[in-house]
Amino acid sequence: MKLPIIKHMTNFIEENDQDYVLEAIETLEAMTEVSSLKDEELDVLGEIISNLYGAIEVDKMIKNGATKKDALNGFMKRVLGSIDK
Repeated sequence: MKLPIIKHMTNFIEENDQDYVLEAIETLEAMTEVSSLKDEELDVLGEIISNLYGAIEVDKMIKNGATKKDALNGFMKRVLGSIDK
């Protein structure tokens, strides 16, 4: 996951609507079912999907009262904490 991408997409959600991101996720997930995709291509799709889900999580935290900075930092700490386990 890349914080600059999650931050950018969080701004996109604020300016537009979360539904656009959810539909993009659905589209990308459908693309992962193409049998001719190479492992590297699946990795890229997975990374994009992860970043989009991250932006949705950060947006939820902001809607629950967190500042954008705290939401982004809290999310990344959660991600890094789960990797360390």
